[in-house]
Amino acid sequence: MLDTELHQLSVDELEAAYRAKRLSPVDVTDAVLSRIAMHNDAVNAFVVIDTDEAMLSARASESRWERGEPLSPIDGVPTTLKDTMLAKGWPTLRGSKTTDPCAEWDTDAPPVARLREAGAIFLGKTTTPEFGWKGVTDSALSGVTRNPWNTSRTTGGSSGGAVAATALGMGVLHTGTDAGGSVRIPASFTGVFSLKPTYGKVPAWPASPFGTLSHTGPITRTVRDAAAMLNVMARPDIRDWTALPADDTNYLEGIENGVKGLRIAFSLTLGHVKIVDPEIAELVTAAAKSFEKLGATVEEVDPDLTDAESIFRTHWFASAAAAGKSVPVDKRYLLDEGLREIMERGRNVAAADYIEAASGRAAIGERMQAFFRDYDLLLTPGQPLPAFKAGVEFPDGFGFERWHEWTPFTYPFNLTQQPAANAPCGFTSEGLPAGLQIVGPLFADAFVLRAAKAYENIHPFKMPHAPISGS
Repeated sequence: MLDTELHQLSVDELEAAYRAKRLSPVDVTDAVLSRIAMHNDAVNAFVVIDTDEAMLSARASESRWERGEPLSPIDGVPTTLKDTMLAKGWPTLRGSKTTDPCAEWDTDAPPVARLREAGAIFLGKTTTPEFGWKGVTDSALSGVTRNPWNTSRTTGGSSGGAVAATALGMGVLHTGTDAGGSVRIPASFTGVFSLKPTYGKVPAWPASPFGTLSHTGPITRTVRDAAAMLNVMARPDIRDWTALPADDTNYLEGIENGVKGLRIAFSLTLGHVKIVDPEIAELVTAAAKSFEKLGATVEEVDPDLTDAESIFRTHWFASAAAAGKSVPVDKRYLLDEGLREIMERGRNVAAADYIEAASGRAAIGERMQAFFRDYDLLLTPGQPLPAFKAGVEFPDGFGFERWHEWTPFTYPFNLTQQPAANAPCGFTSEGLPAGLQIVGPLFADAFVLRAAKAYENIHPFKMPHAPISGS
């Protein structure tokens, strides 16, 4: 019998237990489903929970392990899918009342297909704001998703359901999408690990309305679990014509090699961020100093990203307008009021302005390529503020008008398409998580995972046992 509760076990632990026949995927899936039944009402992480399908898949996985024929190391591992990803048999409503739940749902998106082929046990689909348009998770369709560390606070978004499920052990592996920070924002607010891979590393289909800003990545309790998940999701799919060429990278190889000898940049402002909570700054600074203890050289320096906000805003608003074209005219009144507003602003973006923003984006990419000739990694806060009140787009008292104004550390690296991870780095005096963002050069996903694992080794990530009520 294992000392650790079943819902807390990692991929490595599950694989070893399945192989030795000390545990069955049926046992683990049943334990995780019990966690969902116990805690989901408090946080609203799921829009679909399919107990029958999960147990059917678990029994099939159990048979494969008994025969010694598992499909992969994640065969039998409980997994969730964000409700922006197509999955056979389940509606993909994208958090919107405008989507027809009775449509034909007979296709898996590429990451879903790869996970299914690998034997992952699909538990259900997790909450998202409408079309994933904002940095918090609430919608008229599915309600408000709440932070496990304080249920009066937001998880962030748009992968808010996935991170709530992660933190509470309602699944082991969780999928997210990130077009401006949507795997990293909620991970920072809830104290879990997430990775936005290099653009194209994980094939995606259908194409996101947010275009080449959008990445698909893992959300997990440990770095190694994310690496194991990426090993599967990064496999090729011909439907994504923008995907990177397939390679044989094993993201678990070398993950324990540490950061000794690396030159790491550290920035609390990225040269343009004006508001950073003092407690967040203190926690992130301490995390950066930990890399010095691990043998790296850490230098405080600000890359030139002063124009990133205006460039991102043009891309985001125009993309929102494009997303709106898929909504029938007679249903647009059902859309989130904030989404309708940015769609309208996007429709007013002139072609010349968009092309100018695309040129500005290219210039930022070039500057960051040059920056990473001098540095191996860049460390920043995950978010400048801790989690704020649930059910609102932005916190009061700062003069913000839209979500991207309080997420200045994440969206620049959607513009540049670089890999970026969130690693939990402690708690504020109110008990709210803080996150450390680890950014690497293009295609250096394994390097980012290696650095995150080195940090995790000396600062193990902490998860809540149950949702914590708060005011």
